[in-house]
Amino acid sequence: MGLVTMRTNSPSQTGRLSAKVRPIIAAEAAECGLASLAMVASAHGLHLGLGELRRQFPMSLKGARLGQLIQIAQRLGLAARPLRLELEELGQLRLPCILHWDLNHFVVLARVGGSRATIFDPALGERRMSLPEVSRHFTGVALELVPTPEFQPRKAVPTVSARQLTGQVSGLWPALAQILLLSVVLQVFVVLAPFFMQWVVDQVLVSADRDLLTVLGLGFGLALLLQIGTGLLRGWSVVYMSSRLGLQWMGNVFAHLLKLPLDFFEKRNIGDIVSRMASVQSIQRTLTTSFVEAIIDGLMALVTLGMMLLYSWKLALATLLAVALYMGIRAIAYRPVRDRTEQQLVAAARQETHLLESLRGMQSLKVAGEEAQRQATYGNLMVDTVNHEIRIARMGLGFSGASQLVFGVERIAVIWIGALLALQNVFSVGMLIAYLAYKDQFAARMAALVDRWVEFRMLRLHGERLADIVLTPPDEEAVVEALPPADTRIEVEGLSFRYGDGEPWVLRDCSFSIEPGESVAVVGPSGCGKTTLVKLLLGLLKPTAGHVRIGGQDLHRLGPRNVRAIVGAVMQDDQLFAGSIADNISFFDPQATQERVEGAARMAAVHDEIMAMPMGYHSLIGDMGSSLSGGQKQRLILARALYREPRLLFLDEATSHLDVANERQVNEAVKGLDLTRVIVAHRPETIASADRVLAMEDGRVVQQWRNGAAPALAVPAA
Repeated sequence: MGLVTMRTNSPSQTGRLSAKVRPIIAAEAAECGLASLAMVASAHGLHLGLGELRRQFPMSLKGARLGQLIQIAQRLGLAARPLRLELEELGQLRLPCILHWDLNHFVVLARVGGSRATIFDPALGERRMSLPEVSRHFTGVALELVPTPEFQPRKAVPTVSARQLTGQVSGLWPALAQILLLSVVLQVFVVLAPFFMQWVVDQVLVSADRDLLTVLGLGFGLALLLQIGTGLLRGWSVVYMSSRLGLQWMGNVFAHLLKLPLDFFEKRNIGDIVSRMASVQSIQRTLTTSFVEAIIDGLMALVTLGMMLLYSWKLALATLLAVALYMGIRAIAYRPVRDRTEQQLVAAARQETHLLESLRGMQSLKVAGEEAQRQATYGNLMVDTVNHEIRIARMGLGFSGASQLVFGVERIAVIWIGALLALQNVFSVGMLIAYLAYKDQFAARMAALVDRWVEFRMLRLHGERLADIVLTPPDEEAVVEALPPADTRIEVEGLSFRYGDGEPWVLRDCSFSIEPGESVAVVGPSGCGKTTLVKLLLGLLKPTAGHVRIGGQDLHRLGPRNVRAIVGAVMQDDQLFAGSIADNISFFDPQATQERVEGAARMAAVHDEIMAMPMGYHSLIGDMGSSLSGGQKQRLILARALYREPRLLFLDEATSHLDVANERQVNEAVKGLDLTRVIVAHRPETIASADRVLAMEDGRVVQQWRNGAAPALAVPAA
């Protein structure tokens, strides 16, 4: 798409609209364009949310081109105007608008003022940059977006509920009720404590009554012991409930994570997924300990406020003014704290992703001699994370200082006024001491309550991050109760696939059938769609158009899990797991037998090599099979597929690491099995072992022939 060169002055909207822009952090690795569109649409009143945009306009890992963003914007009711401009012309743009950044990224320009600009980066959050800094990233291409008459604003959808995030958790409310009851009992002793000092000052000291002092001391000492016992019981209850909730909740989230479709993991960095899983702990801590403490703080604040008003409403008014001032300070600072926290979480996720990638790719790093460069990058990411943590800590120190200042001045004022009242005989000295105790409790409880309020509002941040996992729909299950199909005939009709609107077709209008017991080789140049075809046949990807039928039933109506019960597969990037060789062949089957494990290993031509190892089938394979050769790993994965005793076997370059002798042995063993085979291969020996060959080119099946017969054109090339 051509770009409009900017020559006329467009009205700058750095006021009301730009003030409504809020940062949206992208969850997927290449959805900066969608996130930028979501920010601009939200500023105009269309609060779709990134998750809904992602579902309506799915993107591939290649990201979005400018033309795709324009098409999506038009479907949202936004008129798009692409521009090429110089840096000094940024102030003439209609804001907010989208900027092309670093040749491979999109950001939102929210404000331009003087020599500085405010950028909302989907990868990093809000950034205030000088124009020279902007110049180092800005490519000179911008996209203005203005609502059309078809644009329909929409309010923000309600935030996710705790029940949506937790799933079914048993025993939560009874445990909370028990902790709440113990907490209320505990606070009774806290309320009684100031009376001890008041009675000692006003009764014991005035009358010199030693017996009364003894009685008061023993009584309040017993109350102290009860208070300690109740506190220990409540603390144990909190620990027990938190542990139980954590186990159930994390288990629920992990179980849901395992059900998500394959493309969820392909489009995200592993460090970001781990970071979002960690949000469970933050939410759990807030919903257990902090939730109970907030209720108790609220009740105690009301009780102590009532006691204060009984003593003197004038003194209580001074304390209420101080509390209101502190609440105002925290409310004003909430948005900066939230943004800084989100930026810190994103920076920490990037750092963890880099660490995990470095550990997984250590061999490649050492071969290339790039350890120093990788270390420098990790150091920069670590510094970025620490800088965000320092900013958050600095704000925390600021709140602590503000609290000390506000309530320190308030305490001086209360003592001053209280002393004047005592001099006027309105108060006794004991009453003043008791009032100060109640006042200190009220101020402390209210300050804690304000902090809890901020903490609960911060739950929305963690909830939004966790919602990216728990609210993503899992793999489709069978619509009706179904059993694995008895017939293994595969029918493919008009099958097409692409990763998103505007993306090139990976597969286009493929149609063929595979009879039960038949062996079919799929051949073609790299990148023609062979592996994608296998993933569609396995139900790992959902077709954009067309159907896959197993035994006459649609794969996705039948339910991929029902089909996978009769399927064995070896994919190009399959992995082994930490454990023994036998564990990996049986995939940690608790009912595995040695005979079945050995039988699968023999068919995969790896039994002799296993027996040559010191521990045989009990040998540990290391992390992801690091102690094995490439050929051994590939044959173990093949043995794992054969252990399932499948009736459908999919092999995607399953013998590419084997020598000719082992490949021939594996092909003969597999050929002798009574099952249907789909084999993706390049080697002539493997292709020759198949009954029939499908030739693919540019996402289409263009030829098919039986081995031993001349190739015949079966499907005309487009």
